Amino acid sequence: MSVKTTKLDNGLAVITHHMPHLETVALGLWIRAGSRDERDDESGIAHFLEHMAFKGTKRRSAWDIVTAIEDRGGDLNATTTTETTGYTAHVLKDDWATALDVIADIITEPVFDPHEMERERGVILQEIAAAWDDPVDVVFEQADRMAFVGHPLGRPVLGERDVIIRAQPAGLEAFRARHYGADRMVLTAAGNIDHDALAAAAQRLLGHLGPAKPLHRQKPIFHGGIATATRPQEQAHIVLAWPFPGYRDDTVWPAQVASAVLGGGMSSRLFQELREKRGLCYLTYSQHMAYEDGGILYLYAATAPEQAEEARALMHEVARSLENGPTEEELSRARALARAQSVMNLENPASRASQLASHWFVWKEVRPMREILARIDAITAGEVAALARATFTQDHVISLVLPGEEHEQPEPPVPATLH
Repeated sequence: MSVKTTKLDNGLAVITHHMPHLETVALGLWIRAGSRDERDDESGIAHFLEHMAFKGTKRRSAWDIVTAIEDRGGDLNATTTTETTGYTAHVLKDDWATALDVIADIITEPVFDPHEMERERGVILQEIAAAWDDPVDVVFEQADRMAFVGHPLGRPVLGERDVIIRAQPAGLEAFRARHYGADRMVLTAAGNIDHDALAAAAQRLLGHLGPAKPLHRQKPIFHGGIATATRPQEQAHIVLAWPFPGYRDDTVWPAQVASAVLGGGMSSRLFQELREKRGLCYLTYSQHMAYEDGGILYLYAATAPEQAEEARALMHEVARSLENGPTEEELSRARALARAQSVMNLENPASRASQLASHWFVWKEVRPMREILARIDAITAGEVAALARATFTQDHVISLVLPGEEHEQPEPPVPATLH
């Protein structure tokens, strides 16, 4: 595996994985800043900033930015999450320099034109409305608001409507000035790329960037409770959620296995119990969201409203069943799934570029794949059982979106203790 790392004088890391058999390059500039780094009156600003970065710079119009990549058959995109923002491109191998120039331009020289911002405000409000129209989005957002009430992780990445309506260019620039510093950035590329050439270009285009402001993240505290919304629909949507390890906790490894055993595919306990044996639902699964200092495990199902309580109780029972640990067959299957997911990223340059950035933000290095696979293979049934016992005996969140009259988006809930 040909992975190289260079750190520029200003602290920006450049990491490449050379894949000479490919005809393309996927690259991205990733910033360790996301929605959890917003102040209380900034909910949605990180995402708004990502949108506006494409709306013009001192050298390029919005049209120029898009056509610089698409005229060459490439793809330009960006993503905001709770903890990171990424600006990415996937291009033919001879066009990486153009892609990097465009990404560096939108990062370092954005022009937050008020007219463009007004148009994009409408786009984001429609994005928020689309999420509110989707009961699956609503039941998960409601779970987050309850689990992390009073904490930025409890707010949606898209932001709150009233903040988006009031947002001004100065607010975007203030967030960018605080967080878009070289010491909190990593440039990654995977594909047919020359590391030294990329590092030299990064020095020329990004070497002048200064440091970001110190980052102070508030550790999340998990709250149990019940949150319910109603809307005109046919099904009841259910999420149960518990506190789970963050990605800097070594128990994150058995946590991956636990999530896979509970709801990772058709062989999982949730699928077998709720769908195959009881016929309660069409879709059910688990999801583990890991942050740097904590995490959350979700169990999801959608069912008929008259069966909602039966499904909820069974989901809880399935979760508690893991306290006795997985079977050897389940453990082997979950390990295989974790191994496959890690290795498959090596075959997709875009996934690999993202994985390189994740490794850097977690460990400040790219771990060899053999080391990752060895840790996966070392996960024991006892580790999974111990994690399950520590988790499922705690208070948890019950989030329900039920058929009924639709109401306005609810205010953040007040946590309650479940017994």
